[in-house]
Amino acid sequence: MTIRVVLVDDQALVRAGFRMVLDYADDITVVGEAGDGAEAVRLLRTVAADVVVMDIRMPVLDGVAATRQICAAGPTPRVLVLTTFDTDEDAFAALQAGASGFLLKNVPPEELLTAIRVVASGDAVVAPRITRRLLDRFAGQLTAARTAGPEQAGLTEREQQVLRLVAQGLSNAEIADRLTVAEATVKTHVGRILSKLGLRDRVQAVVWAYETGLVRPGAGWGGGAPPVGR
Repeated sequence: MTIRVVLVDDQALVRAGFRMVLDYADDITVVGEAGDGAEAVRLLRTVAADVVVMDIRMPVLDGVAATRQICAAGPTPRVLVLTTFDTDEDAFAALQAGASGFLLKNVPPEELLTAIRVVASGDAVVAPRITRRLLDRFAGQLTAARTAGPEQAGLTEREQQVLRLVAQGLSNAEIADRLTVAEATVKTHVGRILSKLGLRDRVQAVVWAYETGLVRPGAGWGGGAPPVGR
């Protein structure tokens, strides 16, 4: 399957550089470009894409606002945010807006290609522990948009338990070990959680858990560091 990508950056040379990198991949094709967030939103009404590679700081409509609009419109495309600014504030804003990944623009080309593939597959390229650090730091800025709690959303007690462990940064294998169940069982639970909540990936599930109060800032962790995309 070919992954269709839209490039969004206010610098034409940057977009050209990204296009050159992506053109080397047999499974990725660039189907459109935009110079700001508003142009990207308009473009995606007429062009089908799987992944949007989005800059954050742009004129007219910035990348965070554009990401929010794109993610609110449907499950695809997914947004991978790239920025030159290595700040927690940017990462937090992008994740809360619905981005499935956050990378610096100076990442090696192979890492960018891998990130696009991971996001296109339905996973996230930000490890849950990074999300946890960000949400612990910025918990006071979380919106009160989520009014339905776990019970109202139809999550079973076991699913709530699994989601709490996901929010602690544990991988499926670590959760399986903690609960003494098969890893495939945990994967099934995670899939059902995402389906019931209408969310894209584990990172968005962690954001949801904080917004609804299922997980409180500063709660303890467990387990070793999970690999990206787990």
